[in-house]
Amino acid sequence: GYYADRWKEVLIQNNLPTKAYFDTSDHDPFCMYNYLLDIITWNKNTRRGFIKVKITDLTGKTVESEMDSEAATFQQYRRVKILTGFYQDLDKISRISLTFSTKTLIGPKYKLRILQMRLKSLNNPER
Repeated sequence: GYYADRWKEVLIQNNLPTKAYFDTSDHDPFCMYNYLLDIITWNKNTRRGFIKVKITDLTGKTVESEMDSEAATFQQYRRVKILTGFYQDLDKISRISLTFSTKTLIGPKYKLRILQMRLKSLNNPER
């Protein structure tokens, strides 16, 4: 990696176009493709937990999000924005699936009822 105070000198050499990533992976080519997940829920009770995102393209190829984040709090009609990343970038997404988990072994299972959802590519904002 590079120290943040020297990134510009290292990454931008000879005026070549350069992309910088929020996070990197340990798999070649070592970049993460970042998305912003924007959710509005309609559960009457507050839910606290984690979201895993799977995206599938038109050919059936599926990738699952990789994120080490804190639990999010979901309240009725409140917008929650979550940064999520994938090891691969899919061009034409045909399906998005979410898994909600509280990561607790004891206690009841909860559902997260989604009123509105938007997934936006940060690497390719035109999508």
